[in-house]
Amino acid sequence: MTLFDKGRDHVMALFRIVFGFLFLCHGASRLFGLFGARAADFGAWPSWWASLIQVVGGVLVTIGVATRPAAVLCSGSMAFAYFTVHQGGGLLPIENGGEAAALFCWGFLLIAFADRGRWSVAGVFRRAPARVETAA
Repeated sequence: MTLFDKGRDHVMALFRIVFGFLFLCHGASRLFGLFGARAADFGAWPSWWASLIQVVGGVLVTIGVATRPAAVLCSGSMAFAYFTVHQGGGLLPIENGGEAAALFCWGFLLIAFADRGRWSVAGVFRRAPARVETAA
């Protein structure tokens, strides 16, 4: 077992936490008008709803609750954003300003398949497997 194998769960947990927090900040900037951004109009499609998904999904992924469904939803929302908002501006993300959408989309897909890693709220409340006692 190499160093990379031993640290896999810790690194995945750190990746999930940081990635979810960055997504949360991305959504909060548009939902609440934070970090110098203008807030989206309440209920406006798709900007307000996308921001809501980003905030809620970012929180869930960051704390590690319902990680896989939240990561799939976040990934899908970023794929939608890329193809509806950015794709018309050029073929590649560097041409159309869609780098963040592409990175978030693929990063959340990785989280959905890799699971939450070591540190999560859901892991704290997970029950230990039941032990079955057998007669000797």
